[in-house]
Amino acid sequence: MSNITVSIFMLTYNQEAFIAQAIEGILMQKTTFRYQLVIGEDASTDTTRQICETYASQYGDRIKLLPSPATNGGLIANYMRTIAECDGTYIAICDGDDYWIDEYKLQKQVDFLDKNPDYSIVYTAVKRLYSDGTYIDYNYSLNKKHLDFDDLIIDNFIHSVTALFRNVQSKEDSIPSWIINFPFGDWQTYLWVLKNGGKIHFMDDKTAVYRMNIGVSSAYMKKTSVFIEVLIDILEHVFVDENFSHKKQIIASSILSRNKDLMTCFNREKDYLKGFQLFLKILKTTNKKIQFIRFYGYSVYQSFT
Repeated sequence: MSNITVSIFMLTYNQEAFIAQAIEGILMQKTTFRYQLVIGEDASTDTTRQICETYASQYGDRIKLLPSPATNGGLIANYMRTIAECDGTYIAICDGDDYWIDEYKLQKQVDFLDKNPDYSIVYTAVKRLYSDGTYIDYNYSLNKKHLDFDDLIIDNFIHSVTALFRNVQSKEDSIPSWIINFPFGDWQTYLWVLKNGGKIHFMDDKTAVYRMNIGVSSAYMKKTSVFIEVLIDILEHVFVDENFSHKKQIIASSILSRNKDLMTCFNREKDYLKGFQLFLKILKTTNKKIQFIRFYGYSVYQSFT
């Protein structure tokens, strides 16, 4: 590792309306340690790159700009190349259309992880910003004292703009290349960080703003069944990855749960054929067949109400 305590990686493409606010939220951080903003700029066709270049020229000691080649490489390719350039002890995320609002965000999170070596990730509450200008406070904290891999594999409850996590990357232990197959990489990265243990801590502070209905992952979420299919695909990749072999039981449980969600979603979207096909697939594997048949019947009934 370098003498950088926190690397903040920021992905941006055609975000000229938002990128300055995102960068300013990083630069306002008050810390007792060194941090560096690593910007993966993916060949924007608007003025995003020029804005990033202006900031990089003014704050060269705190900003590392990674301009893409002439063509756009795509979000996840940009994700992989940018996180590989993060060599701080810890890593934080702030996409180019989100921004931080707490000038002590990094200091509070680093202080916690420094004092608690058994924790690997800390995240916070967030403000969600909708297209009509409305802000809604969002606080997703499970009613458990300790959160870990077994909780996160069931559901990604972490808003990436609020997260700080230990940088576990090394030449011998890099983030798996299969992440490149998916439209986003934050959930898989958190799971990777937690694969050998480590807990998750939630802070009730509202440290950041997340813009709703913007970006690639938001496009996938517009049709729920498509988004769930992506999550199942990710889980199946995690399941066969030998690095997670000691977690197969909980991963399998999460896959089953997501398939049930998908079946219900197909029925809700009136795609009854796909719903029935998935019902038959799950029925073969479950030990609670009567209970599951009733569950399926109820999901069909609910689709008509």
